[in-house]
Amino acid sequence: MSERNIESDLQMLQEILGVTFADPTILLSAVTHRSYLNEHREATWEHNERLEFLGDAVLELVVTDYLFSKYPEKPEGELTAIRAALVNTNSLAAASEILGVNKYLLMSKGESKDEGRARQYILANVFESCIGAMYLDQGYDSAKKFIADRLFGNTEDIVKQRLWQDAKSRFQELSQEHASITPTYDTLSQDGPDHDRIFTVGVFLRHEKVGEGKGRSKQEAEQQAAQAAIKAKGWDE
Repeated sequence: MSERNIESDLQMLQEILGVTFADPTILLSAVTHRSYLNEHREATWEHNERLEFLGDAVLELVVTDYLFSKYPEKPEGELTAIRAALVNTNSLAAASEILGVNKYLLMSKGESKDEGRARQYILANVFESCIGAMYLDQGYDSAKKFIADRLFGNTEDIVKQRLWQDAKSRFQELSQEHASITPTYDTLSQDGPDHDRIFTVGVFLRHEKVGEGKGRSKQEAEQQAAQAAIKAKGWDE
């Protein structure tokens, strides 16, 4: 978002969000990163952290209510895991990208250059702050509709493919189901200095290596190996 075009950009942002705000300044705050205000002392609006806090709570309530009604037979622990998969950083960041919110963010020059995981967090946080802004300006039902339209469609895939489980747990269940074998993991190598160690781990079904993964911890490498093994076996379909 350009300082010169804030008013017109806010209008475009409302159009892509599908909401006309009674007070567009609330939406402006929702897309303002703290770093922007550090560089623009003349700005008279707040950054988005309080709205993110509110939006996170609204999001959790809406999704919890939806899952509670949709899956009356599922226990609390499984519902919690499904909810976590539905509203994790990757899911919310992807929803922001699909909407095209990224081009309307107000950030410092330094923050605007961030890519990868750092940008994912920013996009996920903005999704939540926009929910908070809608709740404040339009009420619960408007926020609920926004969440439903953009997230609920992912639920059945998450449940069907058991994406709510971590990769190791999924691969163990699949291995026992398809091969009656419990997988084992072995550290194949450790590279780099102590403060920047990279582990390579293999996952085996008896003596067959079926997947390999790398990570900054053995646990991370094992998760990557399990995910690779699920794909290699074709058990992710």
